[in-house]
Amino acid sequence: MAVVTVEIEVSSSLPAAKLFKVFSDFDTLAPKVEPETYKAVNIIEGDGGVGTIKSITYGDGVPFTSSKHKVDTVDTSNFSLTYTIFEGDVLMGIVESANHHVKFVPSADGGAVYKHTVVFTCKGDNTVPEDTINLMKEGFKKSFKGFEAYAIAHPEAY
Repeated sequence: MAVVTVEIEVSSSLPAAKLFKVFSDFDTLAPKVEPETYKAVNIIEGDGGVGTIKSITYGDGVPFTSSKHKVDTVDTSNFSLTYTIFEGDVLMGIVESANHHVKFVPSADGGAVYKHTVVFTCKGDNTVPEDTINLMKEGFKKSFKGFEAYAIAHPEAY
């Protein structure tokens, strides 16, 4: 079983606490700020916290239609969360699961760094194609910038 780890980092002028709060509204904001990537995010089971199972329907801008994931941890004091994608065509039939680790790290200038690590557990000897990894990295960066722009445009909300 192959394991593939992908890391993404994006700097922001916004503080970690604000970014974490914005990202905590992912279910509602994602279809608004990135409609070409996210059509809908729905809670299937739970209250949004640890143990919650969510369904994502992807937009026309990505080559996938759906995924299901479970919220594993939410650490508000460290501005981090983890979730595991366990179902959907986003796993491409070659990935058993994809563990996402998201953290907003405060930086010395008052801003923060968005760090997103994905650990793919692949089926058998499969591995995630490089073009898919690059597409994913660019997608996460684009989505982050969309969330950041929304927070800047709506300071009263965060």
